[in-house]
Amino acid sequence: MSTELTGVIITFLITILIAIPFGKYISGVFQGTSKLLNFMQPVERLIYRLSGIDTGQQMDWKSFLKAMLTVNLVWVVYAFLLLITQGSLPLNPDGNASQSPDLAFNTAISFLVNCDLQHYSGESGLTYLSQLAVITFLQFVSAATGIAALVAVFNAFKEKTTTRLGNFWVLFTRTITRVLLPISIVIALILCFNGTPSGFEGKDSIVTLQGDTVSVSRGPVAGMVAIKHLGTNGGGWFGTNSAHPFENPNYFTAAVELIAQMIIPIAMIFAMGFYLKRKKFSWVIFSVMTAGMLLLLIPAISSELSGNPAITKMGIAQLNGAMEGKEVLFGAGLSAYWSIVTTIISTGSVNSMHDSSMAISGLMQLLGMMVNAFYGGCGVGILNYFIYIIIAVFISGLMVGRTPEFMGHKVEAREVKIAALVTLLSSLLIKGFTAWAAYMVAHYPEADWAVKPGGWLNNPSYHGFSEMLYEFTSSNANNGSGFEGLADNNFFWNITTGISMLLGRFLPIIAPVAIAGLLANKKFIPDSPGTLRTDSVTFGVMTFGVILIINALSFFPALTLGPIAEYFSLLAK
Repeated sequence: MSTELTGVIITFLITILIAIPFGKYISGVFQGTSKLLNFMQPVERLIYRLSGIDTGQQMDWKSFLKAMLTVNLVWVVYAFLLLITQGSLPLNPDGNASQSPDLAFNTAISFLVNCDLQHYSGESGLTYLSQLAVITFLQFVSAATGIAALVAVFNAFKEKTTTRLGNFWVLFTRTITRVLLPISIVIALILCFNGTPSGFEGKDSIVTLQGDTVSVSRGPVAGMVAIKHLGTNGGGWFGTNSAHPFENPNYFTAAVELIAQMIIPIAMIFAMGFYLKRKKFSWVIFSVMTAGMLLLLIPAISSELSGNPAITKMGIAQLNGAMEGKEVLFGAGLSAYWSIVTTIISTGSVNSMHDSSMAISGLMQLLGMMVNAFYGGCGVGILNYFIYIIIAVFISGLMVGRTPEFMGHKVEAREVKIAALVTLLSSLLIKGFTAWAAYMVAHYPEADWAVKPGGWLNNPSYHGFSEMLYEFTSSNANNGSGFEGLADNNFFWNITTGISMLLGRFLPIIAPVAIAGLLANKKFIPDSPGTLRTDSVTFGVMTFGVILIINALSFFPALTLGPIAEYFSLLAK
């Protein structure tokens, strides 16, 4: 167990050591001062010329959001059409069928919004063409969209007063050409040299040690797995995701994939400090987020390494911890670390089955997604945290009897209302849809969604409720992981989670960009002795308190009905 903990600590420390200089590089990319990848300029100029983009055009927050939402609409229509026709298109060596309209609706939205919730099994639900032209494509552009939106917020506070948030098309293009693409190539090469497939052959037939003949799916996996983690996407080429030996062949690749999915969210925190020349502020945010992660991680690792209390009461030793649903190659410790990393960040990839996690671990995973701001996804993690900052600034201002201010701009009723709306909407989507699903299970026990073979739920009572709560929490947080005891490929779940994913993605992007644009257009107020310092430890603690209170009030009753009740029921057995 000490070896497992050592592996977790070393992996996290390496991530931080890489993230700081990487954050400085990202800051340079968007300020135009980094020369490292200037050889990409001809490619960028060609893209601008073919697309008719005026790179000198500066956008206000409304124009920025218009451009972002318009192109995302085009992408989702494109993805939907390809998915419902994939069975008749080329690059389909395994003869996989087209998706049904409701499943295609869910899949197209899922990958558009960086959620990557999969209501299909990767190797059998998609063709090579759709894996590349839809899934991998959307994994690049969705990550770039979130980062571009965050840089727009940076631009809002870079000048004293401004309406210019940058050019969406330029920020978006640079994100792909100078951040996502080159790093993805490096990760893909590492995976290739460690055994991840990268060819276009169809299924291969092999004979196992037992003498059975089985078909093994293959394909150009390495490139997709690279961006799935770097872009905090998470959708797997194979149904078992990074628990599959082709997606994650060994402990080294597991460490690489863990670092990959954390590196941009953490680097963007430091990039903000370099970009705005507020390094202390970025360290305060990093400290709050890291404290939040540790409060989730420590109980999860402890719970998994301690094993299942029900099995312990049977007198069965669990020397390696709770190993149900986990790969022996990775162990309980690294699996617990992965489960928290993938849920506090919006990756959603898995190297173990979360449905088999201990109740405490499931609780921590749910809380990570409900907060959705401890590092978070590419760009959107800080955007979600920004909402908490606005609320914390407002409450702090009331406490000291001053007009709330943030970076020299007054925070007034309009900005606070927008921030409050986002937090309330998140709670409404998760609890409202979960209540609807639970009502249907409880009141129509003979229907297709009942707890029975072929129904929605493979587990009754507390865990069955947790499965439904997890699905909508994951959808709203644009995470994509799941308690896979839930049978979710049906009209109800495809449509409801699709709606939850859309609202859960774009409103938390629209709101911070709008708030930043509104604040940036106000008269700048220089610091004075009475100014609330947002780069202080006190304000960091205040923000952390706001995060805890908002989420405790919003979600504690639902969590009590699910993982908390399940935990106490295990102790009582």
